[in-house]
Amino acid sequence: MRLRLPRWAAVTAVLAVLAGAGTWTAVASDEPPPVHRADKALDIDGVRLDTSYFTSGGDGRRPAVLLGHGFGGSKNDVRAQAEQLARDGYAVLTWSARGFGDSTGEIGLNDPDHEVADVRKLIDWLADRPEVLLDKAGDPRVGVTGASYGGAISLLAAGHDPRVDAIAPQITYWNLADALFPNGVFKKLWAGIFFSAGDQRGAAGNAAGNADAKAAGCGRFTAELCSLYQRVAVGGKPDAAARALLEARSPSAVGADIKVPALIVQGQSDSLFTLAQSDAMARTLTANGAPVAVDWIAGGHDGGDRETERVERRISTWFDRWLKRDTSADTGPAFRVSRTGGVDSTDGQATLRAATADRYPGLTAATETFALAGPPQTFANPAGAAPPAISAVPGLGGGLSGLSSLGVGLSLDFPGQYARFDAKPQTGAVRITGTPTVRVKVTSTAADGSAVLFAKVYDVGPDGRQQVLPSQLVTPVRVEDAKAGRSVTLTLPAIDHEVEAGHRLRLVLAATDLGYASPTVPAGYTVAVEGPLTVPTAPGLDTQAAALPWWVWGLPLLGLAVAAALLLTARRRTTAPAPDPELISVPLQITGLSKKYAGGDRYSVKDLSFRVEQGQVLGLLGPNGAGKTTTLRMLMGLIRPDEGEIRVFGQAIRPGAPVLSRVGSFVEGAGFLPHLSGRENLDLYWKATGRPAEDAHVDDALRIANLGSALERAVRTYSQGMRQRLAIAQAMLGLPDLLILDEPTNGLDPPQIREMREVMIRYAAEGRTVIVSSHLLAEVEQSCTHLVVMDRGQLVQAGPVAEITGSGDTLLVTLDGDVDDPLVEKIGALPGVGSAARADGGLLVRLDGGDATALIGDLVRLDVPLTGVGPHRRLEDAFLTLIGGGAA
Repeated sequence: MRLRLPRWAAVTAVLAVLAGAGTWTAVASDEPPPVHRADKALDIDGVRLDTSYFTSGGDGRRPAVLLGHGFGGSKNDVRAQAEQLARDGYAVLTWSARGFGDSTGEIGLNDPDHEVADVRKLIDWLADRPEVLLDKAGDPRVGVTGASYGGAISLLAAGHDPRVDAIAPQITYWNLADALFPNGVFKKLWAGIFFSAGDQRGAAGNAAGNADAKAAGCGRFTAELCSLYQRVAVGGKPDAAARALLEARSPSAVGADIKVPALIVQGQSDSLFTLAQSDAMARTLTANGAPVAVDWIAGGHDGGDRETERVERRISTWFDRWLKRDTSADTGPAFRVSRTGGVDSTDGQATLRAATADRYPGLTAATETFALAGPPQTFANPAGAAPPAISAVPGLGGGLSGLSSLGVGLSLDFPGQYARFDAKPQTGAVRITGTPTVRVKVTSTAADGSAVLFAKVYDVGPDGRQQVLPSQLVTPVRVEDAKAGRSVTLTLPAIDHEVEAGHRLRLVLAATDLGYASPTVPAGYTVAVEGPLTVPTAPGLDTQAAALPWWVWGLPLLGLAVAAALLLTARRRTTAPAPDPELISVPLQITGLSKKYAGGDRYSVKDLSFRVEQGQVLGLLGPNGAGKTTTLRMLMGLIRPDEGEIRVFGQAIRPGAPVLSRVGSFVEGAGFLPHLSGRENLDLYWKATGRPAEDAHVDDALRIANLGSALERAVRTYSQGMRQRLAIAQAMLGLPDLLILDEPTNGLDPPQIREMREVMIRYAAEGRTVIVSSHLLAEVEQSCTHLVVMDRGQLVQAGPVAEITGSGDTLLVTLDGDVDDPLVEKIGALPGVGSAARADGGLLVRLDGGDATALIGDLVRLDVPLTGVGPHRRLEDAFLTLIGGGAA
């Protein structure tokens, strides 16, 4: 069995500088051998490629892996994965592609004569390395992987160089022309981001490249690509030459020659490279006779959970099978799709479970049909194609598209600019897996008889108003010769989405979309449905239940053992309630909690109830005397409640309860011996607990606390912020599943407070839970995901931060770039707007009789580069409203 070391266990130390060989470093870990890295600039046809070469272990030969980076990035982005692959027994070569990082040259979008030729030269270089396994002279055993831009180069390398033995492309394209010009419609927003990224790299990089291209704002792009973009962006419509150029640089151009084992990883939250792109890959490679596995992850270019750790682990195993020729390696199912199962993380992302099948079902398996109601409908393409409808907005919402299956989403269609057709409500749930289709008839009044439409299927709630656009995806289509009416079959976006019983499907065809170029000349369109909506259901998929954590079966046994020990020693004074199996995975549930101190005339805590889920950072707020500290003391088992119950992971809290070993706390600071180092203080503290040293997980706690080399210095030399972080690290020893922090930022200056916030977020991001009591409302708003507000010992409100702060008439408009003062003044003068002012992250717009929908339309009409519009109210305002103006 191969030993996998966590990435955080690696620290970098310089070993030597070898003449002509670049900079060598060693990444030491808790377990030998170290990872060696060599940085070297390779001269390839006059272009300097910046590379890094990673190896680990002895002198024996091993397979090699080429690891590419995404567009706009560099070799540094994949360093962690390269180090892990090296530990797994591979010689790993990373490089910055032409025009990126410290590499020279111009960006050719994986031009076979340049970027692909560079990869072939890198394979030549690997063939000369003494530690690389060869299949024959000049032919190294090599796999290629990477995401997006790097994923495409893995496919292209396999198609152009027969020495490539296995590939693992991630969230990438098969046909770049189809990706950027789907159905003849220009994907202007994503294309603009591409060229903006190239322009930024050009501005920051060297002076190489075409001067005319730079003057045109194309950065390091080649002149022909700059010309292509300028031509299509101005015209708003791709031409044959543009399609031909992008197709020639796409993996589809050499698809017939890609015959190596391929693990295809594609994102569901991805309006750039959709699931249709990976479907074309899978079908072609399977037809070639290559072993293929397809993995649909939850995230993608639009954000969401990229499942990085799981995917990288699967890639390593895939290479174990096909590069090391290890037939015992489990490469996983032929098809896997991640499905959401609730919300349980600090950034609101969905928890995941897998559905699998022993064969890839494609996008059209086992269809069902749904009749659509509605007469032919006429709507307008507005002049200037503004305001546009909104579906996916790249980078907006931190992966909002990944939450569509939970009823969360952002979409906007303007009245008079779309047609709508509804199916009947569902009598039972239906899971759509693949591409729905529908046949419609389109008539256009445009002078050339054409129409550009954006088709989408909504999941509409029982009330008929709440609608969610699965993964925020639409299908653009250009219909020619439609003056007299033309019938077309629309293939809608590929999705994996469950429509619940009582919900209905809704087909919408809009005239505009923010992400695409629409005709600017006004026209009228008429659409009629000519058949049912057909949806694929892929019934062969097996949705796996989440694996049971060990404590589901272990804690009852542990509870029996503890009970027996207490009986034998006559120390069990009361009968503790049995563990609640339904709460085994719930960090904290408080029910009906009350406490009145002896001699007091009122309750410090009265009938308090709330629940905290895994992955949350919960802020406990309230004015002085609200009962926060009393609640925390009862939670830690320091005092007993008069009434009610506290359960931690299903077990009732009593003083000395065994489950308290899973709780870490930091209250009123920690006392340290000043003459000892930070590490010595932590070791001494852990020894005092009497628990085994291996259970401390000191390095994990220190990695999260981020103390660095200061850990070896005497504590008396520490700043207040460092002492606070050391105290947090002490509370984290043993990696408790529930961490309680009482005023952790007391005495810290703003930079130290920011560091403390990052510590809490990092800790919870790994699936644990943090409860923090603080009087710094602005800090709580930035670091916490959920709040419990108390006043006079009672619960005032509990819920997500965004929900508590999200009311009010002030909106935050986030922007992709700056706007000048005259434009801000124009926004402030809009109908229904009271004022507009600059703020961190964009503009604060106070509505005066208007609504968000009208505001978005007006902003688009003014060419405001908006990326999002959402409610804004400071936590301070919400808090004072809830407690009636009391002081925190």
